[in-house]
Amino acid sequence: MEEQRGPGRGGGPPRGRGGPPRWLAGAPGGAAARLPWASTVLLGAVVMAGSAVAARGQLAGRVPLDLFARLLLLLAVAVLLFRHRRPVAAAFGSAVAATVYLAGGYPYGPVFLAVAVGCFGAVVAGHRRAAWSAAGLVWLGHVLVVHWLYRWLPPPGDRGADWGQELGIAAWVLALATAAEFVRVRREQWADRRAEQEAAERRRADEERLRMARELHDVLAHSISVINVQSSVGLALLDSDPEQARVALTTIKAASKEALGEVRQVLDTLRAPGDAPRAPAPGLDRLPELVEQAASTGLTVSVETDGVRRAVPPGADLAAFRIVQEALTNVVRHSGSRTARVRVGYRPDRIRLGIDDEGPATGTDAGGSGNGLAGMRERAAALGGTIEAGPRTGGGFRVRAELPLPPGVPGPSGGAAHKEERP
Repeated sequence: MEEQRGPGRGGGPPRGRGGPPRWLAGAPGGAAARLPWASTVLLGAVVMAGSAVAARGQLAGRVPLDLFARLLLLLAVAVLLFRHRRPVAAAFGSAVAATVYLAGGYPYGPVFLAVAVGCFGAVVAGHRRAAWSAAGLVWLGHVLVVHWLYRWLPPPGDRGADWGQELGIAAWVLALATAAEFVRVRREQWADRRAEQEAAERRRADEERLRMARELHDVLAHSISVINVQSSVGLALLDSDPEQARVALTTIKAASKEALGEVRQVLDTLRAPGDAPRAPAPGLDRLPELVEQAASTGLTVSVETDGVRRAVPPGADLAAFRIVQEALTNVVRHSGSRTARVRVGYRPDRIRLGIDDEGPATGTDAGGSGNGLAGMRERAAALGGTIEAGPRTGGGFRVRAELPLPPGVPGPSGGAAHKEERP
């Protein structure tokens, strides 16, 4: 049984559950160049022994096996040792040796098996024309020998054969062609499936890298923005107000600790499969923490909750949290406003998010950098949602997002709007 291999660990076909055997799937990469010693030696033993038995049964009318005949049999099998590397040469080499063997008047026997293996291998390798040319060479040689050239070839006194036996040869070739074509088609199907699986693995790896990059961007951008603001405050007040500078340094310590924790959580996905995450992914239940962090930078954030709050799937909950986090980070970094408003609307089939600030923008990147806005759009699109971000009519910046929710997810009741504001 072939060892099961995964993508990138040997490059072999998907074996084990539903995977093809090696002879059907082919041997990709360096394995295809290995010489098939075992099967060739076994085939040689069958041809030699079978020909000896056939010679004893065909004493009348055939030339006994001599050294030349055995060399031809050996050559017909030996060239098959290279049928993986040189399938065309192996097929024609076996066919020529078999044709010369027939012309010598030697007994019929397993020499045709060597020809069959050579042509079979050429068809499976994709050299169909060469394979049928080699088989046609043997058939044409047989026709010439048994119907016209037998007068001048050994054994002496040989007579022409019945044309009816050519039907048996045609049936034999047809069966060989059918089997070879079946294996060739199956190999192509398995090769296509293997290529699709490898492409899918690459896509999943790319998507995972993109997801991790997006998570790290959101975590680090928010935390570093808090740290940047607080470090500026601490430097400005270090001499005039040491106590306030101490508060700023305490905020920096807390923000950096939280950032390290979230980065560690994101990187936990690289651990061995099956390991449980050390902490749950953040969600909308952590909005108060975002409000407190924004307050530490001097930003007053009011949070309004509208509709019946319900259980939210982890993916949508994380995306909603990150969108709000990125929007508030952009307010801190790119807006002169010291107030922001967050609105979370729960609907039976979706969550609606709104984040507004009154501006004005402090630079050319009003509303945030391209990476942050692109990350928000990617999160929403991954869930089948939408997001709009742009300047407000009366000034400032606005972010609107809608994230769909699966139907039938129960949640706690409570439909009254709730408003929370923290300085």
